[in-house]
Amino acid sequence: MPHLDPARLRLPGGPRADLALAGVVLVLVGIAEGQRLGPDWQATPSTTLSWILAVAVCAALPMRRRHPLATGWATTIGTGAYYLLSTVDGPLVVIPIAALYTLAAQGRIQAAVAMAAVMIIGVGAGALAGTGDVSGTAVFMLTGWLAAVVALGAMRHGRVAYAEEEARLRATQERLRIARELHDVIGHNLSMINVQASAALHRLAKDPGQAQEALTAIKQGSKEGLQELRATLRVLRQADEQAPTAPAPGLSRLDDLVSSAARAGLDVRIEHSGADRALPAAVDLAAYRIVQESLTNAVKHSKAHLVVVRIHHTDRDLTLAIEDDGQGAVPGHAVGSGIAGMTERARALGGTLDAGPGDTSGFAVRARLPLPNPPADHHEPIGGTVDDQDPAG
Repeated sequence: MPHLDPARLRLPGGPRADLALAGVVLVLVGIAEGQRLGPDWQATPSTTLSWILAVAVCAALPMRRRHPLATGWATTIGTGAYYLLSTVDGPLVVIPIAALYTLAAQGRIQAAVAMAAVMIIGVGAGALAGTGDVSGTAVFMLTGWLAAVVALGAMRHGRVAYAEEEARLRATQERLRIARELHDVIGHNLSMINVQASAALHRLAKDPGQAQEALTAIKQGSKEGLQELRATLRVLRQADEQAPTAPAPGLSRLDDLVSSAARAGLDVRIEHSGADRALPAAVDLAAYRIVQESLTNAVKHSKAHLVVVRIHHTDRDLTLAIEDDGQGAVPGHAVGSGIAGMTERARALGGTLDAGPGDTSGFAVRARLPLPNPPADHHEPIGGTVDDQDPAG
């Protein structure tokens, strides 16, 4: 007997759900309208016009997401005209109620309240006019239903707005974290330049004026640049955050990630391709963090056993592909901050990142990080070539 996975059972959504709802309502309206047909199944002009109105109202429902206001009023007016012509209490009112929910869910509360008020006033007028299928109890129940629909739509709008604000906050926090790490990388490199320039000044056997001036400029410029960078980015650090004392990690430390994942029961395979070259510190750090976060997600969420990390080097970019054999994204779960953080890292460097179901199964993360132009093969050092230097110096 085949295994039934409840996680793969999904209700229709979007336009398909609208078409399904409109179809069901139209069938029920047809059954109700069948009661008005005589023994010879001949329709009166009133019945024919009721059918036309019902079809038009149901056909308008799939447009509620692109044109919510027009759809809402069209279905409300069409449904009202239908009930004026029909003598049966059909379920066509479900259509304008669905359009009403869409208006409220998109934050158009005033329009939703106005449309609900028109519906209540219309039904109330029918009750006062003595319409057989409309009573004060029906007006009261309809008022409660419409108020609940508007409230549910407003709650939905609030939840979506909160999720969007939370996503923007996560993106801002990730940008700040990226700025701090870039500060650490650049600060480390500038510190090394400063130390090496100071040592060169003290160990220089000869005293060529031009070389000394150049080295002095390097020392002073790197020192001032380091001070300016720290002063500019110091405000991005949290008050209780300590500055790191070690250089930022890179792809050279992937073995540490593999060992850590192995302790969690995950088999990680690293595949390299292309011409390997030294990476800029920011790209190296971003690639490391993307692989790190992908492995963390595979352990925590995907329930994978095997992860393949493919790293491809070209002269123009570095591409990463991290694919696992887990269950993939869980339906109904929102995208976590980890994927948002990886995406921000890639975008900050001018690259791209895509995360979603794998080609066959599991979950896949694919990133492209552009590289600067490859450096020249040879640079002449200050003061001449190596052959021109005094061996005794």
